[in-house]
Amino acid sequence: MSNVVLSRARMPTTLEIAVIDEYGQHRQQAIAAERALTVYLNRQEIVTLMTLGAEPEALVLGYLRNQGLLVRVEDVEALQVDWDVEAAAVVTRALPEDLDARLAQRTVTTGCGQGTVFGRLLDATDLQPLPRAPLSQAVLYRMLDNLGQFNETYRNAGAVHGCALCRQDRVLGFVEDVGRHNAVDTLAGRQWLAALGEGAPEDAELASADIFYTTGRLTSEMVLKVAQMGISVLVSRSGMTQKGVELAQRFGVLLVARAKGRHFQVVDQQARLVLDAMPAPRPGDKAAFRHKDSS
Repeated sequence: MSNVVLSRARMPTTLEIAVIDEYGQHRQQAIAAERALTVYLNRQEIVTLMTLGAEPEALVLGYLRNQGLLVRVEDVEALQVDWDVEAAAVVTRALPEDLDARLAQRTVTTGCGQGTVFGRLLDATDLQPLPRAPLSQAVLYRMLDNLGQFNETYRNAGAVHGCALCRQDRVLGFVEDVGRHNAVDTLAGRQWLAALGEGAPEDAELASADIFYTTGRLTSEMVLKVAQMGISVLVSRSGMTQKGVELAQRFGVLLVARAKGRHFQVVDQQARLVLDAMPAPRPGDKAAFRHKDSS
């Protein structure tokens, strides 16, 4: 029988939010939960993990093990997760002698699997107010059509994410990389280089971008990075997470998820979506028939 003091702080992995689809129908959509969990090892802050919260104790223990910060499981005395303060406290009898050196040298991953952030970023309060311009459905469709010609690496090899800066339906810059956060960071860097006069000639207009597109999930990190770039419309062909929705509402970012073909789901708290190009109902499309029946 183990003597480890262990919490059992499991959380639901999904929740439902209200969205608006391409037919203007309001409905409930399940989204993935996303929670920040700051890990403390013998009272020293180590990292903030973004997680569903289904198995937080196992996640924390596995992270510390794989980072080489815990060598023997027998050394662990307690692992307590408290979601009220979004923290996990680990108490251990022994730490690596070179702990400070290990923490000082970090390798930034692609961001697709590890899901780590610097916790202070999530508390950002000094962002400039974002423009609350409307988004036209017709513009969104034209932008998605135009993006089809840019994902060359994905078409040839797969295994990459793509991000784009757009001015309405015009694609100003497109980047592919093995991780979605590498792609958005590259575009943010190109934007700044252009502002300094050091960028490529084709990047001169990046500062005028008003829509950001990504093939990746709309997580808290993605919303925060786009808000820091001063852009208030974020579009993805993938889904969104709980923390992503929370930050988008806080910063005034209009989220457009699952945008493929003529379909999408929008979280529109400020009534910024202009439904000016609703597609014709298609056989077998339940949303379309709901729209047809209500008209």
